[in-house]
Amino acid sequence: MRKRTTALPLLALLGLVLPIPATAQPTDTVVSGQARFQVLSPTLVRTEYAGDRRFENAATYNVVNRAGFPRTAYRSRTENGWLVITTSAMTLRYRVDSGPFRADNLEVKTASTTASPWRRVVCATGQLCEVEDQQREGLLIAADHPGHTGSGFAAGFQYLNNGVTATVRATAAGKHRIVVRYANGQGGDGRHESRTLGIGVDGKAPKQVTLPRTADWRDWQLAETEVDLTAGEHRVALTRGAGDSGNVNVDSLAVLTAGQAFPTQRATDECRFGTTCEAENGVTDADIADEHAGYAGTGFVAELVGGRSVTQRISGVPAAGTHAVQLRYANGVGGDGKHEARTVFVNGTAVSLPATANWATWGTVTAQVPLPAGSSELAVTCPATGCHVNLDTIGIASTSQHLQLGGYRRSLDGYSGNDGPPRLYAGLLHRDGWYLLDDTTSALATRAVRPDRGAQPYQDGYVFGYGQDYKAALGDLATLTGGPKLLPSWAYGVWYSEYIDRTAADFRDRIVPAFRANGVPLDVLVIDTDFKAHNAWNGWRVDPAKFPADFQDWVHGQGLHSTLNIHPSIQADDPDFAQAQATAKGKLAKNGSRGGVDSYAFDWADPDQLRAYLDLHRPMKTDFWWLDWCCDGSGSSARGVTPDTLINEEYAKLSTLDRGFAFSRGYGSLQAGGYSGSGPLPTGPWAEKRHTLHFTGDTSSTWGAMKGTIGLTSAEGVATGMSNISHDIGGHNDTTGLRGSETYLDNGQLRHTTKLPDDLYARWVQLGAFQPITRLHSNHGDRLPWQYGPAAQASATKFLNLRERLVPYLYTLAEQANRTGVPMVRPAYLEYPSSPEAYSTVDTQFLLGSDMLVAPITTPGEVGETRVWFPPGQWTDYFTGRVYQGNTWATVSAGLDTMPVFLRSGGLLVERTGNVANHVQNKADALTVHVTEGARGEFSLYEDDDRKLSARTRIKYEDGKVTIDPARGWFPGKVSQRDWTVVVHRADGTTRTVQAMAKSAHRRVVVDLR
Repeated sequence: MRKRTTALPLLALLGLVLPIPATAQPTDTVVSGQARFQVLSPTLVRTEYAGDRRFENAATYNVVNRAGFPRTAYRSRTENGWLVITTSAMTLRYRVDSGPFRADNLEVKTASTTASPWRRVVCATGQLCEVEDQQREGLLIAADHPGHTGSGFAAGFQYLNNGVTATVRATAAGKHRIVVRYANGQGGDGRHESRTLGIGVDGKAPKQVTLPRTADWRDWQLAETEVDLTAGEHRVALTRGAGDSGNVNVDSLAVLTAGQAFPTQRATDECRFGTTCEAENGVTDADIADEHAGYAGTGFVAELVGGRSVTQRISGVPAAGTHAVQLRYANGVGGDGKHEARTVFVNGTAVSLPATANWATWGTVTAQVPLPAGSSELAVTCPATGCHVNLDTIGIASTSQHLQLGGYRRSLDGYSGNDGPPRLYAGLLHRDGWYLLDDTTSALATRAVRPDRGAQPYQDGYVFGYGQDYKAALGDLATLTGGPKLLPSWAYGVWYSEYIDRTAADFRDRIVPAFRANGVPLDVLVIDTDFKAHNAWNGWRVDPAKFPADFQDWVHGQGLHSTLNIHPSIQADDPDFAQAQATAKGKLAKNGSRGGVDSYAFDWADPDQLRAYLDLHRPMKTDFWWLDWCCDGSGSSARGVTPDTLINEEYAKLSTLDRGFAFSRGYGSLQAGGYSGSGPLPTGPWAEKRHTLHFTGDTSSTWGAMKGTIGLTSAEGVATGMSNISHDIGGHNDTTGLRGSETYLDNGQLRHTTKLPDDLYARWVQLGAFQPITRLHSNHGDRLPWQYGPAAQASATKFLNLRERLVPYLYTLAEQANRTGVPMVRPAYLEYPSSPEAYSTVDTQFLLGSDMLVAPITTPGEVGETRVWFPPGQWTDYFTGRVYQGNTWATVSAGLDTMPVFLRSGGLLVERTGNVANHVQNKADALTVHVTEGARGEFSLYEDDDRKLSARTRIKYEDGKVTIDPARGWFPGKVSQRDWTVVVHRADGTTRTVQAMAKSAHRRVVVDLR
């Protein structure tokens, strides 16, 4: 008995550090004062704080489902003033009655990490309030103009309801000045004049403030207005209202008393003991940058020089004494030309930082630093003689790093690959196994704005604590925000797209017949912008001379589907403009001109303008729409909804397909950051995958750009849950000047198309054959196999046919992605999270499903090679039969007729047995199963009619036998008989083929391979 009484307190103590076995509770909700916690899964807890105690139960635009999670066992208790909620995977602690969530009162623990997911920066009277630390609506944080403080500024205020809401604390009641630091150069509307915004306090009607023009966008000035404040917290909203002109950049603001100067001391949140905090979130007089890859968080403090420092407010130190402080830093060639060990001082303690290989290589050092109990300041200071280092994170008794896995961006426009992989923005997955999905700013699912709460604080966020169970995190995300769209099955075939002036006759008489004659499959025709009458860029009628009314019927008769390219604006001389403006009730606004004619944009948040916009599409016949982007200015003023997502959802509804979808860019808005809109918006990317096939934009035709897309597909998948990602195969923008095979007219001049080098074309098609969407595309460039030399033509023809044969397998992966959240193309660490190599190879190889490893060749030459890491198990070359043991590296070479593709032992791959011209007109009545010896395996083949009827065929390999159990009842394509071919890849590199001919589609098939 004595042993038991001493063990129980010990278990309770361990429960604060490690998850303990949980017991079921009668409800999934725990309320503590103004805080509410909903346990949705072992790895997901909703954290909600409502100062007015009005908790929100309705679905939001991002979070469409909280009821779809199975009941989760958990334990909740209060210990030493903390509410502790423990599941089998994570522990969440909140200090009771401590107010809104912030770094020092809420923490999450997984098996190896303690973190403070919430940051809440409250700006007291006299403190600098950086806009990037506050709640934003529809605004991108940019850093492309010098002179700003912090990491950037809120860019644009171009649309109605764009705004920043800051949480401030008046230290005493009375009159205060709200002072805004801004720049006002020549706006996107071509004007350079005084602008206005509204400043409102605690949800009350805003006061208009005038922002006089500045010399240019680098010239930062101050503007102010006076308000009465009571002592305590307030919400100050700086917003573009209906009567405001906007079009300014805002760097920061401050609440000041009479006579107070605009401050330089930045308001920050605290850094809790036991966690790792971002250096850029501290107080610093150095620059904050993000140009070197590999940092944690949103950036780093850049090249500390003499006398400059970073200061963090540390809280929760349990006892006075010496504690471990870890610095993550980079130490390349400094501004003084030296590349050597440097010294910094941490609260006066000298710490040596050895040189790192370069500025993109990050090292860590640990110093023992005296700290008092409770809260205190910790300063990392560069001596007067200089230290020339970049500082990324400061860990207080913590060594974990919040390093993003994967990432997303709106497009790759102009990306050439010459400067390394593209810059990506962090999403769900991180190396230390946690993430906060902050849904506070999201609208309701109906697109209605959440109720205003006046001065009362409100927070709504989802804390993921998944450790290394990345698939669980993706599954939680799919349940919470919706799975990635399952496209019609034919969409996973072969697409042909080209920016060149084509006609129906071109497709009917030359292009489609050439596909057939050359034995190349085709499923989707993409009709680019020149199909339009009146104006080839933003016209709204099909030119009947180019595309007669029966073109779409002809397309369907060929077993194909089509999409039309749209640019979202309309000109004043367009024959449909008067009706569009009438439908919009006169609200379409000028956004510049084209060719001397006024151009008008649409605000899709306005029901009248949205109706006018969608009505323009209805007379044109197509299966779905390609919303392209450039310079057109349309967008959305809807609060709480990412603009791209709003219009992409409308395009999915507009499609004539039973399973409609949008073909577009995503995650952001044209209105926030120019053509690419590369930065993330605060409402996030979470709803985009439900509607959209993501088109990644206009890359350059280079080896580097091709290589850069390898990692991007899986990166976006793990960051956002997006699975349907489409790159321009061959790149969009020519870089070679090689003369192609076609001619076209450009302003009356006869020009030739361009082409790729044969090896680059062949390798890019190979890569494309294993991407979620295979779409040949270019800007007036050759992308068809027969436009290249014999070896490249044979290679492209071979791989495009392989792609078409793989549609049954790919469609199954797409359905799995829709259901589980795990994308079709995935990095190896999803399957092998404990292998370091799985993280280091994300830019050179990927998995297509769990059983196929793809390592594209990305170097010139008729024979190329690549270094491949083979995950645990045994892997067999799909083309050559060569067997590789897992947990090894090998250099694999391949001519243009093949590429490094490998099947996992025990893996099952299903493909069509023969080549077909398209997916729609060819029943899947003959399928081949590839079986790789070495382990047992299962695969459930999914098929449907692209509507509601579906079937699953279970295929199992065990003890030398393949068993195929077809679904009963309805069967896809009304297949009554199905021939099965089984190809077994043996451990000695040989293969054996066995056929089971003309079996009923509903009968079990057993193939003995022994």
